[in-house]
Amino acid sequence: MDHRNGTPLVGRDRERRRLTALADTGGALLVVGEPGVGKSALLSSLKGHRVVGAESEQDMPYAGLHQVLHPFLDLPALAGVRRSALEVVFGLADGPPPPVHLVGLAALDVLSAAGPVVLVDDAHWLDSASRDALGFVARRLTGAALVVAARTPVFAGVPTLVLEPLGPDEASALLSEVAPGLPADRRSRVLADAAGNPLALVELPFGGTSLEEAFASRVAGLPGEVRTALLEAALGGAPCAEPPAVEARLVGRDGAFPHPLVRSAVVRAASASERRDAHRRLASFTEEPDRRAWHLAGAADGADETVARLLEETADRALRRGGAAVAVRALERAAALGTGDRQPRRLLRAAELAAEAGRRDDVERILLDVRALDLTARERALVRWLPSAFDDGVREGAAGPGELVGPAEAVMADGDVELAMRIFWSVAMRCFWVEPGPAVRERIAAVARRLPIDPRDPRMLAMLAYVCPVEQGDAVVAGLRATSADDPATLRLLGSAALQVGAFEESVRLSTAAQPCFRAQGRFALLARALAVEAWSRTRLGDITAAEPAVREAALLAEETSQPYMRGLAVAVQAEIAALRGDYDEAAGKAAEAERIGLAAGARPVLATVQLARSLAALGEGRYADAFAAIRRVHDPADPAHQLALRRYVLPELVEAATRSGNTDVARKIVDELDTATGSPALATGLRYARALLAEDDEAEALFEAALDAKSSPWDRARTRLAFGAWLRRQRRAAAARPHLKAAKEAFEAFGTKDWAQRAAEELRASGESRNGSGELTEHELTIARMAADGLTNKEIGERLHLSHRTVSTHLHRIFPKLGVTARTELGQALMTYDTAVT
Repeated sequence: MDHRNGTPLVGRDRERRRLTALADTGGALLVVGEPGVGKSALLSSLKGHRVVGAESEQDMPYAGLHQVLHPFLDLPALAGVRRSALEVVFGLADGPPPPVHLVGLAALDVLSAAGPVVLVDDAHWLDSASRDALGFVARRLTGAALVVAARTPVFAGVPTLVLEPLGPDEASALLSEVAPGLPADRRSRVLADAAGNPLALVELPFGGTSLEEAFASRVAGLPGEVRTALLEAALGGAPCAEPPAVEARLVGRDGAFPHPLVRSAVVRAASASERRDAHRRLASFTEEPDRRAWHLAGAADGADETVARLLEETADRALRRGGAAVAVRALERAAALGTGDRQPRRLLRAAELAAEAGRRDDVERILLDVRALDLTARERALVRWLPSAFDDGVREGAAGPGELVGPAEAVMADGDVELAMRIFWSVAMRCFWVEPGPAVRERIAAVARRLPIDPRDPRMLAMLAYVCPVEQGDAVVAGLRATSADDPATLRLLGSAALQVGAFEESVRLSTAAQPCFRAQGRFALLARALAVEAWSRTRLGDITAAEPAVREAALLAEETSQPYMRGLAVAVQAEIAALRGDYDEAAGKAAEAERIGLAAGARPVLATVQLARSLAALGEGRYADAFAAIRRVHDPADPAHQLALRRYVLPELVEAATRSGNTDVARKIVDELDTATGSPALATGLRYARALLAEDDEAEALFEAALDAKSSPWDRARTRLAFGAWLRRQRRAAAARPHLKAAKEAFEAFGTKDWAQRAAEELRASGESRNGSGELTEHELTIARMAADGLTNKEIGERLHLSHRTVSTHLHRIFPKLGVTARTELGQALMTYDTAVT
């Protein structure tokens, strides 16, 4: 058997069975292994639509995806926005460039409808836009099968099969079949050099100590005109069926390279001038403008402004098709070839596009070159700001909020209001994640007020909410009530602003309103943020049933869109939900996971929510000192868990833990600091609850009643009724306590917070409520109780009701707990309270 046309498939029975099962059931699989290990051969064992990534198409946005979809593409059958996305990226129509996740949704629709088996080989050579879209598809595909082979993992979150080199016995058997007459010493060297690589075992017996050397030596032995034809094929992607190249096993009879390593060897074997000449010849007969521009760039030897401009045009076309990565590469090459002051402009445009696409390494590499150039004020501002465009600017090395105010002012002074707004929005966001201090916050606010935009502009409301949640909170709440919007980006901004100022119901309404458009448009990075804000707000409202699926999706999407600290916030909310549900092991695990993320760069909202979750868990387990220690950290300016806005919305936990752990004085100082007239619904509710819990007995009842009379969420109302009922019971007013405790118990059961319901049930039983929960006296019991309260003895009561005195005693034994009394002398007052509660 002649194995010398690519990598043989030796063994791999288990791997083949796995692929066959996948073809039957559907789903995705990533096959990873070194060059020559047998990935292509394994894919060839399965029937399906085969696609091969081509290095020559790496600079063609979505070229690989087009290869994958074109046999199944039925554009009219797709929904409008998804059809438009594919039409734009495939160059069939003009339109705004769609986000990659929308393209992925459209591709998922196509493959799910057709149900094919798709085999993608050499995926590491696919253009980056196609890789991103296919990764999105692979994580969700169920109705079709997708097998992707690459040298390294090109997707995250996809089941992966790693192909290892052959074992000694399999390697020896293959070598015996390929080169049965090989001398023993040569055989030993080949086995050692091949190290179990099947392709090496096939090729090395015929010369060379490595695959690269083996292929290069064959190229060197070819006539010059054949080497030239091979080089043009390697650089241009066309076949080359020259007989000498076929005889040297460098190409197949169809003119295609049998393995990417052969193509690489051909290019490396050529000199720089030979490569430039080949690119020049390819450019002369290439009509497609982008391919021609890249070949001209490859042919350039020194500066060439004409080619640089052609590459800028290539970047523009790539952007129109959603190919940001290709546009970045084209602009970088244009900057290298161009002249004059165009170099920093092109490089900074490339850096901006890389930042928008989330390509951090590209940004850092490009800015390293830009910093050495002569820059304008605007360009210097961009250099300062762009590294902070990732992870909301909280990672190590990013400029702090105060450091960016100056560049923003300079840009605004130059008249570039749009860039100034973008920088200021970054500054404002940073004030949520880190703490710049009051002086910096005031400086930011002062500069923001000079921006030439309407104070009611949603962007301004959001900036004020992030920068000055205390001083400007009431103005933001009023602005939210006066603003209407239907644009999803605006709705998200307003929902985020509402969270900052404790308007949680508004935050939920606005954030959920933004989500359908984000979902339909494939704008998953913004969708993750809207979901996280919704979940945080819903959880504070006690609506954990709705918060749970929202935060689960937020965590998944934040990971998929490379937003680690937003994912940390989502995981911290999951910990909070678990604590409320009474799943304390889950809460501890999620809190630890979120804390690891938050501590990496001091992401304060993450760390604050972690401490809130731990405090709730400790309260549920009766560890009140631990509960206070955890939530106290959110209020300590020196603690990394301190967060200026969020500390105002965790007062109930602070005060409840404090009153049960002997820390009432500390809690009272914090409440006094925050106690002010406020338009923040959450802060106002928390203050009313805190005042009631901290009050002396002669003031507490009125404060509890005021808290219940005020507007609050069902969760806050249930919490207040539990606290009020417990206070009434301690005041020996059991009958008055029971309606509050019973209502709290029923509410907590409906919320799914079992331990809170259990606390209410325990208080209810302590108040004398019977185990079936009625807590009411029968008419017979009420008559006996009134007679006893009037001073009649058991014997006298029995005589009047024709009962034995022992029966009267039994009835009183049941009546006393129901009324919350322990002696006959307490019956009069207890009955008055009971009658009032019943009526």
